[in-house]
Amino acid sequence: MKIIVLGGGVAGVSTAWYLARSGHDVSVVDRRSAVGDETSYGNAGMLSYGYTSPWAAPGVPFKAIKWAMQDMAPILISPTSFNLRTAKWMMQMLGQCTEGAYRINKARMLRVSQYSRTCLNELIQELSLDFDHRAKGTIELFRSQEKMDSIGADIESLRNCGVRHEVIDQAECIHHEPALANMREKFVGGLRFPEDETGDCNKFTAALAEKCRSIGVKFILDTTVEKLDAVSGRVTSVHTSKGEMIADAFVVALGSYSSFILNPLGFNLPIYPIKGYSLTIPILDPSRAPQSTVMDESFKVAVTRFDDRIRVGGTAEIAGYDLSLDKKRRKPTEFVIQDLFPGAGDVSKAEFWCGLRPMTPDSVPVVGETPIRNLFTNTGHGTLGWTMSQGSARLLRDVINGKQTDIDTEGLSIYRYVN
Repeated sequence: MKIIVLGGGVAGVSTAWYLARSGHDVSVVDRRSAVGDETSYGNAGMLSYGYTSPWAAPGVPFKAIKWAMQDMAPILISPTSFNLRTAKWMMQMLGQCTEGAYRINKARMLRVSQYSRTCLNELIQELSLDFDHRAKGTIELFRSQEKMDSIGADIESLRNCGVRHEVIDQAECIHHEPALANMREKFVGGLRFPEDETGDCNKFTAALAEKCRSIGVKFILDTTVEKLDAVSGRVTSVHTSKGEMIADAFVVALGSYSSFILNPLGFNLPIYPIKGYSLTIPILDPSRAPQSTVMDESFKVAVTRFDDRIRVGGTAEIAGYDLSLDKKRRKPTEFVIQDLFPGAGDVSKAEFWCGLRPMTPDSVPVVGETPIRNLFTNTGHGTLGWTMSQGSARLLRDVINGKQTDIDTEGLSIYRYVN
């Protein structure tokens, strides 16, 4: 079967790999000159299999009010970008901030992320891929005892979902991340996820794309997707800046731009672009750098180690499709790396980046079939696109091939938004 995958980020390229390996003739269309060049380019680098939680959670509305008054707030709303669409999405997200919705959404997300860990480990055993991969866990670091004492509900949720975790004291944090010994007065303890991993998503996507090419996948780059034509319950073609393209099936993996292609066909997919920022810093002193990922709970900033670089990711800005680099948003990431790991990297040579995370109101991705029988989706992963990439792609492969999936698909497809 001839299949066109729309989108060349980690979700699209991974989908192309699994589909091509199962015998399909696959093409990937992307508007950039290289794969993985948008949201997959500069994300935090975390493979957060255990650190997987919905944004919408009990207490978030009150936290948001408090954050609005902070100088280095983890979530910001741009007044110039606030419109009816933004307000509607925010109301939908607030509607998911109940105990019941949180449990359902977290279970759905963990189902995909835990499966994705298995898929990635199997993939890297099969293929030689260079992407600065490390498997040394994540530590969520707490700066105050009061905050650490308040994580009981989170611990219960992790137990209920079967997620491996360890509540560790200051000494144990330093055991796993020796560089923290330099700033031990900054924190009291942490929550460790030993099965979490790290890696450069952009390097992974480029390496996997080369493997895709070796088995016949075609990459049609510098090509903008404009619209899909659908007749009698089937997509007949995709219109692009390089003309019309015909296939037997189509996969939409366009991240934050997926709604623009899908909603004209009668869907109401509520994906909103959440702007995130990162710094990529060359390492000066490896002994002062983290070994894996340290997530600063207070500022919601992740510090992740690559081989010769440090990636610092944080700040979520509700700013529509604005991709301008606001220098003020650099402050939280720069503060955390210098506060926790001073001297580790050359911040003066940091690459400052921003990208758009495709967020659904419930934080659950939109993966699977649609009411249009030859149209499929792999999008809406929010901040966890890298984490969920392999599980989502392999799941979608089985859906398209009509095979029994390894995990339950309940609540993952676009049908939860179809009235």
